[in-house]
Amino acid sequence: QVHLDESGGGFAQTGGSLRLSCAASERIYNFYDMGWFRQAPGKEREFVATFEFGASRTSYADSVLGRFTISRDNNKRTVYLQMNNLKPEDTGVYYCAAKNSATKVYDYWGQGTQVTVSS
Repeated sequence: QVHLDESGGGFAQTGGSLRLSCAASERIYNFYDMGWFRQAPGKEREFVATFEFGASRTSYADSVLGRFTISRDNNKRTVYLQMNNLKPEDTGVYYCAAKNSATKVYDYWGQGTQVTVSS
């Protein structure tokens, strides 16, 4: 069975921190690059961060660089997004996604977890 299960969303004040988790089934975790996206109300979904499985390389959107960190725990088949120094503009639904490293297409998506940052 293929699945991505996010958790860890919630409320934070400006300057606060949250950590999102994404537990992946073995079929996905061992063969796919993992990424995080977010969608704010009334806006399109946007890229946040990605972790390339083979190269162990990370990349970030400019808006979160230096504040967010993506990491993987191979023993737990889980990807994390540590979010520090949160801003109101970080508010949105955060989605975990798995990218086929050959086709570069995000084939699998989680259900999303809400993050709300108050000013």
